Amino acid sequence: MAFEGLTERLQKAMEKLRRKPKVTEADLRETMREIRLALLEADVNFAVVKDFVKKVREQAAGAEVLKGLNPAQQIVKIVNDQLTELMGEEAVPLNKAAHIPTVIMMVGLQGAGKTTTAGKLALRLKNENHARPLFIAADVYRPAAITQLQQVAAQIDVPVFEKGTDEDPVEIVRQGMEVAKQNHNDYVIIDTAGRLQIDEQLMDELANIKELVHPDEILLVIDAMTGQNAVNTAQGFDDKLDITGVVLTKLDGDTRGGAAMSIRAVTGKPIKFVGEGEKMEDLDVFHPDRMASRILGMGDMMTLIEKAQKNFDEEQARETMDKMRENTFDYNDFLAQMDQVTKMGPLENILKMMPGMANNPALKNVNLDPKQFAHIRAIVLSMTPEERENPDLMNPSRRRRLAAGSGRPIVEVNRMIKQFNQMRKMMKQVTNGNMSGMQNLFGGQMPGGKMGQMAMNRMARKMKKDKAKRIKKLRKLRKKH
Repeated sequence: MAFEGLTERLQKAMEKLRRKPKVTEADLRETMREIRLALLEADVNFAVVKDFVKKVREQAAGAEVLKGLNPAQQIVKIVNDQLTELMGEEAVPLNKAAHIPTVIMMVGLQGAGKTTTAGKLALRLKNENHARPLFIAADVYRPAAITQLQQVAAQIDVPVFEKGTDEDPVEIVRQGMEVAKQNHNDYVIIDTAGRLQIDEQLMDELANIKELVHPDEILLVIDAMTGQNAVNTAQGFDDKLDITGVVLTKLDGDTRGGAAMSIRAVTGKPIKFVGEGEKMEDLDVFHPDRMASRILGMGDMMTLIEKAQKNFDEEQARETMDKMRENTFDYNDFLAQMDQVTKMGPLENILKMMPGMANNPALKNVNLDPKQFAHIRAIVLSMTPEERENPDLMNPSRRRRLAAGSGRPIVEVNRMIKQFNQMRKMMKQVTNGNMSGMQNLFGGQMPGGKMGQMAMNRMARKMKKDKAKRIKKLRKLRKKH
């Protein structure tokens, strides 16, 4: 996962600082050295690292910080603020034309994920803006490029304008724009050709398309796993085309994350979206402040909440909470909840958005293999309707039948049932305001230490208040009738 190594290094540096009763100039120099090495290992541009460390040192070296209360916390805040500033301070929305269609030109090298990203962006526009986008297939060189775009478009039900591989790409775009105007498409997404490297022929073609359509957005799609080359690529495309923004793909891969922290500083152009998965839904707005928080291991609760709101049905969630409280939560509910959680993305990524969980030892001992979900589903679907509605029926003979029906070992069936019962008991405690169940889940360690404990306590107080309000409302209704 992106930034994992950087997060671990920075957390260790900050932890050393926190353990000291008093922070000296020597401590600050050592911390700055650790931060510089961590950023360089993450493949952040050398000039960017040098400027970043200089700014942090200047702000942290003041007598007010070192001699004040909690100097370590103040230094963490300075580092967080500087990381946010380095990556752009705030999210930058897509440009929109005064009159339809808004034209978005996707550019980048081969293999960066332009076509897939175009599909993800179109789906996002459909879902959030109720848009009617049109794809223009302007890559006539790469084998099967048009077929790939058509396959992506079919998944999200978006039309594609294409004229095969024998026509000039600029002419294809010209004809495609006429079709978009006739059909009143409010967005046009042009999937342009890429190369293995920047060359004059590619840039001339892209410049001609730009001159023809005057796009509202020129989005450069960059593979985050290419490290420093990503920054060089961004600079090359920006010099020739004056790009308006960047989309970083494969940020969920084994990448050091340096590109995300260097591109804005080097080119001055914002990162607008990041791709963190293979599904069409896996395209997120880039929030510099949230990314800085994730890099420092402080989690990203806002993104987690947004993902939950997007994937969870509010009414269903309320009913589930009531079932947990009344201890009537069954395997049907469990299956429904599991489906909703998996829509949010890999469980490992979700847990790491919680404060302090990025490198939490408790998380390293948790089995996060995605295949486990498929195995659990097979076991639950092997149950009869009666067994799913009444978890207490699970006697030894039924368990043996489930093992045979799901093709899983009896040990795994027993483990799943035990974990389900523990979870049901824990969630009953949590919904009634007792957080000890959550603490037991993490082996006696609350997520994020003191910060996580405080967050969980706030959640518990809110649940108690909500419960009191429901009881009060119910009493009023009873009196009324």
